[in-house]
Amino acid sequence: MARVGRAESPAGERLSDRIAIGVLTRAFPPELVDEVIAECGRAEQRSRLLPARVVVYFVLAMCLFFGQPYEEVARLLGEGLQGGRRWRQGWRVPTTAAIGRARERLGAEPLKVLFARVCRPVAVPGTSGAWYRRWRLVAVDGTTFDVADTPANNVFFGRPGSGRGPGAFPQARVAALAECGTHAVFATALGPLSSSEQALSRQLLSRLTAGMLLLADRGFYGFELWQAARATGADLLWRVRKSAALPVLERLADGSYLSAVHAEPDRKQRRNPVPVRVIEYTLGPGGGGDVYRLITTVLDPEVAPAADLAALYTQRWEIETTFDEIKTHQRGPKLVLRSKYPWGVEQEIYGFLLVHHAIRQLMHQAALDHEVDPDRISFTRSLRIVRRQVPAQAAFSPRPARRGTDPHPG
Repeated sequence: MARVGRAESPAGERLSDRIAIGVLTRAFPPELVDEVIAECGRAEQRSRLLPARVVVYFVLAMCLFFGQPYEEVARLLGEGLQGGRRWRQGWRVPTTAAIGRARERLGAEPLKVLFARVCRPVAVPGTSGAWYRRWRLVAVDGTTFDVADTPANNVFFGRPGSGRGPGAFPQARVAALAECGTHAVFATALGPLSSSEQALSRQLLSRLTAGMLLLADRGFYGFELWQAARATGADLLWRVRKSAALPVLERLADGSYLSAVHAEPDRKQRRNPVPVRVIEYTLGPGGGGDVYRLITTVLDPEVAPAADLAALYTQRWEIETTFDEIKTHQRGPKLVLRSKYPWGVEQEIYGFLLVHHAIRQLMHQAALDHEVDPDRISFTRSLRIVRRQVPAQAAFSPRPARRGTDPHPG
């Protein structure tokens, strides 16, 4: 197997200075990548065949062209060198083992820090569909990723079970915050399958700010989590179970009513009440469908009428669409994350989120340029455009790896 050439040209220019992979190097410029690498203590003390900056971009390219072997992704990076004709020593594809070792040296932390630095809400006041009055609409939800069936992943992540036995693959659980109007993921936390979405979502609350309206499904409500989210200054609109005890304290003109929620020790005596406003409605023909019960921190019906909030709650589904973009279109349906160890799984997941954010930034700018709602722009087509920006795409096999196969052992 051919190996990588030296890391510098005769002119003293580093190979990592020549890497360019389209939208990804624009979203995550080399200077920022180098800063993050240094902050995480991953800067090289000696010249390496695969410098840390190259490995960061390799992981991003791996998540842009998921399902392709390591060697093909490395070839893409090499053939993406700007001004490659002046690169006298060229780029020779490294071995799978060399790439695996380079990924392990890098670890997950630089990708995680890069995500924290760059990934944030992207909507501006002129972004159509991203706002309700003075609020930026955001949502929280969770999902799972199938990961490689290895002893290390099985012990750390665990696998789902049913009456028919354990699931085929271990799974990592991920919770995220996403901007509803742009699908930009700006906070995430991951852990074993046994981690609850509620527990993981606590790690996201520091990214909430005043001026946001956070939407959440009924699986997230708990008094402590509600209070923690409320303390960020963001407003909340969460669905709760219809069996929740919410006494009517005052009927309001728009059909909603004021109520209160309590910590568990205070519930029976109704001590230390926390005021909420309740909106109840039914979806379905003839009023016989599902009963929805929402609670919100927005207590004034003139500021946000009940009918508006009921209609607004459907925006929560935008985060479900966001997960579908990442798992079905970007990753590929039924494909399994390739990493054999938990550190690699974390590195991969952050790689996927970084690539998705870069694509969504591009889509948002296109929507602004043409004065349309970002929802009018196809994610799948945008993904294809981004992939076409990378030279030598034709070198890739048209057949993705099947579920459960392992084209690269790293």
